Amino acid sequence: MSRTVRIGVDVGGTFTDLLLHDPRRGLTRPGKLPTTPHAPNEAITTGIGRLLRETRTAPGDIAGIVHGTTLVTNTLLERTGAVVGLLSTRGFGDIVEMGRETRFDTTDLHARPAPPLVPRDLRRGVPGRITADGREETALDEEAVLTAVADLAGRGIRALAVALLHSYRNADHEHRVRDLVAREYPHLPVTLSSDVAPVIGEYERTTTACINAYVQPLMSRYLDDLRDGLAAMGIDAPLRVMLSGGGVTTLEDARRSPVRLLESGPAAGAIAAAAVARRLGERNLVSFDMGGTTAKIAVVQEGGLRIRHDFEAGRVDRFKPGSGLPVRLTVADMIEIGSGGGSIAAPDSLGLLKVGPRSAGSDPGPVAYGRGGEHPTVTDADLTLGCLDPETFLGGDMPLLANEARKALDRDVAGPLGLDTPGAAAGIVAVATESMAGAARMHLSERGADPADFALLAFGGAGPVHAYGMAKALKIRRVIVPMRAGVMSAYGCLVADPAVDTVRSLPSPLTDVDWARVAALYAEMAGQATATLEPDDPALVRVRRTADMRYLGQGFEVEVDLPGGDLGPADAERVRTAFQDTYRTVFGRALDGPAEVVNWRLSMRLPGRDVPSTGAPEPGEASRGIRTVSFPGAGPVPAPVWDRYALIPGTVIDGPAVFEERESSCSFGPGCRISVEDDLTLVADIDT
Repeated sequence: MSRTVRIGVDVGGTFTDLLLHDPRRGLTRPGKLPTTPHAPNEAITTGIGRLLRETRTAPGDIAGIVHGTTLVTNTLLERTGAVVGLLSTRGFGDIVEMGRETRFDTTDLHARPAPPLVPRDLRRGVPGRITADGREETALDEEAVLTAVADLAGRGIRALAVALLHSYRNADHEHRVRDLVAREYPHLPVTLSSDVAPVIGEYERTTTACINAYVQPLMSRYLDDLRDGLAAMGIDAPLRVMLSGGGVTTLEDARRSPVRLLESGPAAGAIAAAAVARRLGERNLVSFDMGGTTAKIAVVQEGGLRIRHDFEAGRVDRFKPGSGLPVRLTVADMIEIGSGGGSIAAPDSLGLLKVGPRSAGSDPGPVAYGRGGEHPTVTDADLTLGCLDPETFLGGDMPLLANEARKALDRDVAGPLGLDTPGAAAGIVAVATESMAGAARMHLSERGADPADFALLAFGGAGPVHAYGMAKALKIRRVIVPMRAGVMSAYGCLVADPAVDTVRSLPSPLTDVDWARVAALYAEMAGQATATLEPDDPALVRVRRTADMRYLGQGFEVEVDLPGGDLGPADAERVRTAFQDTYRTVFGRALDGPAEVVNWRLSMRLPGRDVPSTGAPEPGEASRGIRTVSFPGAGPVPAPVWDRYALIPGTVIDGPAVFEERESSCSFGPGCRISVEDDLTLVADIDT
């Protein structure tokens, strides 16, 4: 019998989410348990083992596991990666220190940039020069390379980054360095900038290589431990990993280029939102993924997720652009806010209530978890306001301590601010909601969009709890909460396309493009992508070719879709027209000047799996009684509580109402009507 079971796993800062799907049995089973920060693979293997027992699934029936993780991001934030050495062209070692020579906050006299991952005493320059057009001007000094690496090895480096000048045009020198190091130091991991970021931009290319080298030893051990742990359970199915751009890749590719996993976890949620939007026929929606540590907001337009090709990692101030290290990679376009269920609330030095970005995480977690947390959090406030049932949280596996949560709120918030306990809890929720709503407004306005023109798709453990308040704050009239909203990121892992996104820099005015060279670059990229994906049926492969273009003299580019087929000089005018149209869409007007192409991109994808996020009503009484719940703008009101699993499709319920499931709880206040769709998705129409 063929294997049919697939499992999606998303490791978040607070909880690890899992989703098992078996189309042969028509079975979909979610799982959720606290993340184990000291060894994230432990929560994964424990959760998978539990799912196998609950569904009576044999390890040999598993066809594949897809995994999203925040480990790379956390390693950068906590600076717990490997000791890295950097080889650069002689005279260019300090580029990681010089950066862009800008201040990320001109109003803060004490603001300091993110320190480079490679300190100055571990950076070495070697003679050799490739020119901007790819010619070798000075041969690589191989003796100097070996001497430099020997010195760095003696200083205890555990990984080496190589970023030589103009290697995006000609990588021969970097390849030679790799071969020399492999011969003399076969166990030293080497990252070439021409492999991980073959694009123009010396600083960004170098930092991308340094980040990859910094996290590679840790990620290799982690992925090996996870693979070994699964093997010990009798699971020999392929393990794939979620990419920052929303695709999935092989374990070996993830080991080679772990930098591509920077936004692995958040991307899974955004991919899930896009899949739900297409299934429901929603053209435009705001994806609102609120977990225990952060909230992530993305925009889905015309059923598709926006993609970017730059990112900042390891920010000194997590929510201030420019305070981190620039990375050149493909990522899902989203914004992250330090407001999650575990965000800590306290008055600041001015006596103003602040919520986040500090988080209690999963260990110790909110006070209500009873695991040693001492500071009140958003989850403690939600519990106090009646949005959560202390007895049924996490399906009853983790009863909450309501009295302890109230005591912490009284001690740290209500008392210092002169409020009663419900007022303090409502204030925490209001501050967190406005923080998230403000970020969503900014994210949409930067894209020329009005929140009122979108629906809100809420998921994550805390997203459905706060969806009503978010919708009211953004004046959004329609809220969608899919079934199993608490594990939607794991669902995103299962429906994501196997994908490879590649890029090559070949800067040139559009009128002077070497089209033969462009064709060779695309052939090279297509070969690399095909080798990684190994498609069974080439007819299923989807290829998209784009170019990063700008007007001559500008410093930033827009991504332009290229015509299909072989490109040649006769296509230059079509490419220019496409550029003009794209530029006009982004900036509202087009210019008359000459255009140039900077980067040529190729995206190759295979079709993702169709995993229904549907549910069928379970037998039993849908009503769970009435409890008092405090809603934004309405205060405490009696609200009927419903067992979401027992709801009948077609049911229409007027708010206020609370809907409970194992992994999440959903609250809607007065002034809304909630419909239960055929797949048990909740759709609420709200009076704003």
